Amino acid sequence: MTPYSLSRRTFLGGTFAIPFMTPAVAAQSPGPLRIVMTGQALLQHDLSAAQWPAAAKFAALFAGADMVFTDLETAIKGPRSTTAMRNDQFLHAAGPEIIDVLTRAGFDTFATSNNHAYDFAEGGILDAIAALDERGLTHAGTGPDLASAAAPALRQTSHGTAALVSAAAGAVAKGGMAGPNHPGVNELRRAESDTLNEEDVGRYLDVIKNAAQNADVVIAYLHQHYWEKNMADTPPWQKALAHRVIDAGATIFVSHGPPLLHGVEIYKGKAILYDLGGFFFQTITKPGHYPNEVWQSVVVDCRCTKAGIASMSFTPVQMNDTGLAGVSDMETRGMPDIATGDAGAKILDRLARISAPYGTKMRIGNGRAELVLS
Repeated sequence: MTPYSLSRRTFLGGTFAIPFMTPAVAAQSPGPLRIVMTGQALLQHDLSAAQWPAAAKFAALFAGADMVFTDLETAIKGPRSTTAMRNDQFLHAAGPEIIDVLTRAGFDTFATSNNHAYDFAEGGILDAIAALDERGLTHAGTGPDLASAAAPALRQTSHGTAALVSAAAGAVAKGGMAGPNHPGVNELRRAESDTLNEEDVGRYLDVIKNAAQNADVVIAYLHQHYWEKNMADTPPWQKALAHRVIDAGATIFVSHGPPLLHGVEIYKGKAILYDLGGFFFQTITKPGHYPNEVWQSVVVDCRCTKAGIASMSFTPVQMNDTGLAGVSDMETRGMPDIATGDAGAKILDRLARISAPYGTKMRIGNGRAELVLS
């Protein structure tokens, strides 16, 4: 996918900074970076190609991208993952082999800041980082300390440098926020009703500003669990934060949390993806626990430069609510496939409808939606 990835982070003089490096890579060619983004990956089983029949379709769809991004919504169990912070149906855990399922499809970049990253406490944080590092993957959002968790991950490609800055807000377990000498999550805590801790927000924005000075494209990620009563509604605080993120220098703001598609906004020529829902959703909740729309999402294929979005398209995705062998088959539940025909058109129509209040226009045809840029 890309010839070089860089995850080195530093913390200098009380502010987060990116070390400027010029590694020996293939000469850059003019043109936008191609960034592919999906819903979150809640994957708990090591699926073979036979078990996930659509894997090859996504590998073909992702081929040639400079970055293929998702949120790793699964706590990785390793030698240090000895203490579970929860023991209910929402403990999402698996061995590092599930990362290989994703990389075989083409994923190379992961947000690790979410409400499940700390499901195995500090050991789980460190095991996930080790598993990603062993595979040479780009990742951001957790670390052995707050400086590392908050810092950007850089990915150098033949078309330029992309930076990922990653944070989480809400439902992070007590003690799960990274500290000066404490592994954990880059958390944006809640200060009071409908607002976030401004110190945490300031840290997040400062890193984005710094990243924008050294990268051609900055992707700012937020995993948010301060949901509205209706999880289909985007919180006002999230809309305000997204605008601040773009103003700070991000090219794309992308979020997960509520497992449901939210709208798309183009702000000052940059993209705000308020929620991409799920890509894998291997929950063990009972059938009917979630509405049908939770099992639907999109793959976003974006071409962008420092100046903003050049093009953006959306391919509809359908996950299976029931495993291939029936209701009791959780191993093959929640797998994505490309939605076609009327099913795909309905997903795209819904995305266009919920994006329209932001002034966003889409052209739907040939199995996908294209962003109409004025």
